[in-house]
Amino acid sequence: MPRDTASATSTAPVLTRLRAEAEVRHASLIREWADIVTWAEDNIVEGVEGAATVREGFIDTGLPLAGDGAPLVSEFALMELVAVLGRSPDGGRAYVGRIVGCAWRLPHVWAAVMAGRLAPWRAERISDMVGPLSAEAAAFVDRNLFNASGVGWAQLDRLIAEAILRFDPDRAEAERAAAADQRYVDIDEPNSNGQASISGLLDAADAHDLDDAIARRATLLGSLGSAASLDVRRSQAVGELARADLMLDLEGAPARRATINVHITDTTLSGDNPVARWNDRPISAEQVREWLGSATTVVVRPVIDLAEHIPVTSYEIPDRHRTSVELRDHTCRFPHCGRKARSCDLDHARPHGRGGPTCPCNLVPLCRRHHRAKTHSHWRYEVTKPGTYQWTSPNGFTWQVDHRGTHPHPLRT
Repeated sequence: MPRDTASATSTAPVLTRLRAEAEVRHASLIREWADIVTWAEDNIVEGVEGAATVREGFIDTGLPLAGDGAPLVSEFALMELVAVLGRSPDGGRAYVGRIVGCAWRLPHVWAAVMAGRLAPWRAERISDMVGPLSAEAAAFVDRNLFNASGVGWAQLDRLIAEAILRFDPDRAEAERAAAADQRYVDIDEPNSNGQASISGLLDAADAHDLDDAIARRATLLGSLGSAASLDVRRSQAVGELARADLMLDLEGAPARRATINVHITDTTLSGDNPVARWNDRPISAEQVREWLGSATTVVVRPVIDLAEHIPVTSYEIPDRHRTSVELRDHTCRFPHCGRKARSCDLDHARPHGRGGPTCPCNLVPLCRRHHRAKTHSHWRYEVTKPGTYQWTSPNGFTWQVDHRGTHPHPLRT
């Protein structure tokens, strides 16, 4: 509620505190950047990019975190740093890479950050935009950023374009000729409301034709009595266009096929539970009915008991075991990693060669990167209970990973 005039006080003290706290955060971030560069200097891997290197008795690999002119750093050391920072593996690697890029490739920008003249977030973006450039082109951009704190992004774009033309004309021409290969269309997995996002980059003529077709069909839906908004009718039009194409049976292409993992309980059978699942995502039962109404072929899989323990003697993992593990864990179980379990390796928590069974209770989804870390470095985990794992890093930091996410344990004293 608004305060009355009599009780209102000046906001100056509040603003003063906010400014002081902002300055503290800014100074803390600068110290973090300086520490990350110190860490990078201690973990440089001398050698050829991608080549195996023996460090501390383990086979390690030097990773190119930044562009030309920046050093390679230890892959396994990076995993620990990113986990300590509490960032996801990919996001953390990109964050550290932008800092390393500033320190080694953009000395003027780096000096401005360390002196407090340039906000770190601006330096991150500059480093990211300059990342693909050669060392000479990056140095050209760095020299010409006379006042980096006030640089406009359009100005920086032009400066980068000039640097490419000056120092890498062959690349400029190749990028122009290859621009068409950057086209794509991505359709995300459905959310809990049964909706999926679409993103893409199309040829201008194709985009114009698609927009025209969507507009025409959306208008037709309206003339046929649809009361939905234009945006909703446009989204429906995309589905109508897709189903019309599927009906053509071009080159023997099958009609639409729906595959559903069905999870049934007594409450579902009685009608009291309206929740179904699309892979690992909860959706409404009504949404499933709508999908099935427009599908030609429906495949219903049997119920999978996630508590079932049926080990096999072979090292190879049966499909039913993989499906059970994917439904239980959903993602790679390394701290903060969000890679989907269906794209991961399945690691035997207790090695098969030492008596570990090939059974869901002993199988853990790890993406290839973190599977290698567990196998070839000092990273270790324990299964404390089904679906719950305690990880320990090479320097003794620990995290618990479970269905709720990653939870760092208190720092050692």
